Amino acid sequence: MEVPFTAKKPAFLWILPLILTSFFSCEDSLLEEVLVYDNDFAESDLVYFEKGRLYDFNGDTVLGYFHNEEILLRLPDLPSHNALKVTIDLLLHDSWDGNPDNIGGPDFWYMNLDGTQVLRTTFSNSPCESTYCLYQSYPDAYPRFYEPKTGAVTTDLPGRCQYSTTPGWTSRYQITRIIHHTESELELVCGDELKQENAPDPVCDESWSIARIQVSTMTVN
Repeated sequence: MEVPFTAKKPAFLWILPLILTSFFSCEDSLLEEVLVYDNDFAESDLVYFEKGRLYDFNGDTVLGYFHNEEILLRLPDLPSHNALKVTIDLLLHDSWDGNPDNIGGPDFWYMNLDGTQVLRTTFSNSPCESTYCLYQSYPDAYPRFYEPKTGAVTTDLPGRCQYSTTPGWTSRYQITRIIHHTESELELVCGDELKQENAPDPVCDESWSIARIQVSTMTVN
């Protein structure tokens, strides 16, 4: 059993306010927010993507699937702004193992905005019992310890490959990050570092996809 040093349950209603307050001071106010990019891949639109591909998962077209890969979204000609908000609906398929440093992990996923890492964390889809639990770091950066699927908005989807007929083996997370930004172009990179040394087919064992990406420019005074 992996013993956590800071195991706790976060208050999910605090997560977005904490993200916002980490950027805005008490005197700041949001003057304008413009949605500049919104893609749920239903139209098979991969304009602005490098290394992107599409996949049918559970009846929906998603960006994926990926295993030990990076994707890049480059958005040009952004309107004038001084902050950016990026929201990603992330799908984690099959047996992500979270934090353990062994033949099955840790299993990392990360997001970079204009070359700056804004999230590097682990996820776990594994069952959690009183005698055995593979903890994850999300919703915080690695290394922290939360129960598997903490913060997920959906937990009853089937797996993509290894557990394709079994509900509960794909978890969906909605991840939002806000950064200071003034450039006319954005480079968004998402990637993973997955480890499963004892699997005959590691890509079938664990992978990830993206169901939706939204980007908004913000003007803060």
